Amino acid sequence: MPDKANSLTIGGLAKAANVHVETIRYYQRRRLVPEPERPPGGIRRYGPADIERLMFVKTAQQLGFSLVEISDLLQLEDGAHCQEASALAEHKLRDVREKIDQLGRIEKVLGEMVEQCHAHPDNITCPLIASLHEGGNGGNDQRERT
Repeated sequence: MPDKANSLTIGGLAKAANVHVETIRYYQRRRLVPEPERPPGGIRRYGPADIERLMFVKTAQQLGFSLVEISDLLQLEDGAHCQEASALAEHKLRDVREKIDQLGRIEKVLGEMVEQCHAHPDNITCPLIASLHEGGNGGNDQRERT
């Protein structure tokens, strides 16, 4: 009979952590979440530590960490590796800032394309489509093309 601390089935764990059962199984295959031993003739049981582990993984994903990076973070979770964890977070922060910069550039170009469409609504050819055919900015791209 399972003890109260580890009384959840995989379905109960999924519900408690707000994930799908297949997500838990996938994380187990990736070794992000431990798979408890199956008692003879019984069902694997999960407890609060398993919920916490799933929440750690989901929170790290929401912050943009990949599953590989999350695996690295989990190896550092004993609290004695703050420098290494900080280095991983700093790298992720640089990646996020680069993506934000890239998205800002994309926003600017798309905004200009939309303005061209609104400025010439009666054109037979759509300025946005023409611009895409020309490489994104009407052929005015100063970067080298490869």
